[in-house]
Amino acid sequence: MTVRKQVSLWKHELEDVLASKVNEFQLLDYSKATSEDIWNCLLDKVWKGNPDKTLHEVVQDIFHLHPNIFMTYLTQQSWRDNNLQESLDALLGNEKKD
Repeated sequence: MTVRKQVSLWKHELEDVLASKVNEFQLLDYSKATSEDIWNCLLDKVWKGNPDKTLHEVVQDIFHLHPNIFMTYLTQQSWRDNNLQESLDALLGNEKKD
């Protein structure tokens, strides 16, 4: 019998697989890659809605995560994390007024 669980429930069993993916990305010069970033990227970009999957399907998804998808995710996260007004001020050369 094949066990299917929501992908988020498999995380604790995938530390070695995620570490392998981090090593792969670091070899490709993505030195800031972390297991947590890769996991969150998969949740956001690949597994939207936390679907039920088997363990081998989740492992396959991790190993097939393309660096372009990961970099797009990180770029979008940096946009979300930055203050929009600060970004606009920096782009437009506006100085902060105290």
